[in-house]
Amino acid sequence: MADLELGNFGRDFLWGTATASYQIEGAVTEGGRGVSIWDTFSKSPGKVTNGDTGEMACDHYHRYVQDLDLLAELGVSTYRFSIAWPRIQPDGSGQPNQEGIDFYSRLVDGLLERNITPVPTIYHWDLPQSLQDRGGWTARDTSYRFADYAGIVTEALCDRVSHWITLNEPWCSAWLGYAVGVHAPGERDLNAAVSATHHLLLGHGLALQKMRTVADAQIGITLNLSVVRPASQDQADVDVARMVDGNLNRIFLDPIFKKSYPSDLVSHYGGTIEEATSDDLDIIGQEIDFLGVNFYFPSIVTSRQNIDKARANGLYVDTSRQPNLIDADFDSAGVHRMGVKRTAMDWEIEAGALTELLVRIHDEYSELPIMITENGCASHDYVNPSGEVLDDDRVEYLESHITALSNAIDKGVDVAGYFVWSLLDNFEWAYGYSRRFGIVWVDYETQRRIPKKSFHRYKEIIAASKAR
Repeated sequence: MADLELGNFGRDFLWGTATASYQIEGAVTEGGRGVSIWDTFSKSPGKVTNGDTGEMACDHYHRYVQDLDLLAELGVSTYRFSIAWPRIQPDGSGQPNQEGIDFYSRLVDGLLERNITPVPTIYHWDLPQSLQDRGGWTARDTSYRFADYAGIVTEALCDRVSHWITLNEPWCSAWLGYAVGVHAPGERDLNAAVSATHHLLLGHGLALQKMRTVADAQIGITLNLSVVRPASQDQADVDVARMVDGNLNRIFLDPIFKKSYPSDLVSHYGGTIEEATSDDLDIIGQEIDFLGVNFYFPSIVTSRQNIDKARANGLYVDTSRQPNLIDADFDSAGVHRMGVKRTAMDWEIEAGALTELLVRIHDEYSELPIMITENGCASHDYVNPSGEVLDDDRVEYLESHITALSNAIDKGVDVAGYFVWSLLDNFEWAYGYSRRFGIVWVDYETQRRIPKKSFHRYKEIIAASKAR
């Protein structure tokens, strides 16, 4: 297997992997944990493939020592995990649940004992159901409750934790949860998604304020960002791509780095973002120490009026399903290029788009350090008769994207870390257990862990980088 060019990754570069609480922990009724929106959503008929839930997941709550040993074997310098809000505040407010704090304290201690830097994400989608019952992220009060919760966990762990992430992928929370309806809480209301977008960002800013008072630490936010391209240079396609880029990228990057919402989206959506005060935007736009970027695939879109033209140009357009609210609102459709490899999620693979994205962020928004807080692929993995999982497609994916990071560094981008998604096969949200992203195979019946070929290749890459 060819060696990668790792010469421009500094000695302080953070090589890591990532997980999220509801996707791996299980033990949803243990340790004083309250009910989350994903507990409710996954138990709702027809919402999750095969009716799967996170009740057991990877049983990480009981097996975390075994999983920490896997991290040590992998040789990572850092590990990104998320804290389950309902474990800390079962009802979303009030006094903290000590059993929940103790679990994450043990986790942090176990990481430090193995010389692994902990990077907790304070919110990775498991909102306490009691807060959703009062409006969830459409309610401004949730932003303040989030800040209180962030203050609690930061104060409890700040003596041992030097890096924090406030939110993971607020686009997914707001738009998949409140507009498209395929994530918890499962609503389909554009106005609700716009409101949730603002309140998530406000919650980030308020949390940042509170965290700064108790911790001398590096604090950032993680956004799922992508390169959005028009299917052609027809003006209708160009206009649609601009709006899709606005919805996915600019509606978060602009308030964080420019203290304003994009004018075209303010005109288009109105509502909560049109009414956003300068005080709110000052809170949202407070300085962060790094930007977390989750990247998986580029997006190519066409105006629905140009679907036939896109097909004539050799692009594939799936019109078998009704457009979701976002596509219907923009009159847009996603397309695939024929002959381009796709993952088991049906996402196109183009590592060069990661370089393109990072250079854009650097040139248009900020020269702050960027950490790739998630990058990986779902594959059709299986255990062969020799007991191995030979996921060569994932190995190729990871190698190509690490090369893309190297190229971004060569172009002047300050890339500070890379976290493979994910350490373990896990509960993949609405897909349940039907998609595997892990570099470690999990047999969900026995909870046996088997490091895949990608695990061993990533271990080689990390070791080679450290040995320079």
